[in-house]
Amino acid sequence: MTAFIGISCCRKEFEPSEALAHAASDTYVQAVSDIIGAFPLLIPANGAGGDVERLLGLFDGIILTGSYSNIGPGHYGAEPHDTETHEDPQRDGVTLPLIRAAIQHAVPILGICRGFQELNVALGGTLHQSLCSVAGKMDHWTPLQSLALLRNAKTHSVQVTPGGWLHSLAGASEILVNSHHNQGIERLAPSLLAEAVANDGTIEAARVSGALGFAVGVQWHPEYDMYTDDVSRRIFESFGSAVAAHRGVRAAGC
Repeated sequence: MTAFIGISCCRKEFEPSEALAHAASDTYVQAVSDIIGAFPLLIPANGAGGDVERLLGLFDGIILTGSYSNIGPGHYGAEPHDTETHEDPQRDGVTLPLIRAAIQHAVPILGICRGFQELNVALGGTLHQSLCSVAGKMDHWTPLQSLALLRNAKTHSVQVTPGGWLHSLAGASEILVNSHHNQGIERLAPSLLAEAVANDGTIEAARVSGALGFAVGVQWHPEYDMYTDDVSRRIFESFGSAVAAHRGVRAAGC
């Protein structure tokens, strides 16, 4: 039977009416359909108060997407953002409790960019609100381009943790990644293990400890070049394998 994978949405204004909509990039839908061979279900950013346990029962896995918006700093005990920073509290209200419930029930998670940061915050970690304002940190923001060649371009390298999940996929101690984020990991959540680190010390990938199931996050965007880059494709394939295994356990009634 086909697996169902939840994809987190953001609340966005669509021109010309500026009406609010719940949206996720088509690249995530393609990853689920083409690489994993599952069926995507979009998770609206409709805030807290929903039945997370019932929602979780619909999914065999969850992809936490990237976004222009930043996680509300109140969720990790930081000072408020400046007034020009784009937040999405309705998304926070859904994704953060959903992550904690998914970990509890061993539902596989793949967090990408903001989704990686959500995974960290949901499990007790903190964020730098602006990496380029932190001494010793490089600017990790590369403006998104309409041309795929520029959007997908590798921007910097990351050092891969020997013997870890990412190392097993990449077969290398260093890989090149794209980079489209302003915020980044400050303190890694206690239950997360670093999988890759940039040259300035910024943690770029992590996974939960083995006893908690499959939950991984990467700070870059593998969905941008998943058809042309082996490591990007293998990230989705690895997640897909975890989804299939979890679905098998559920079908067996374990």
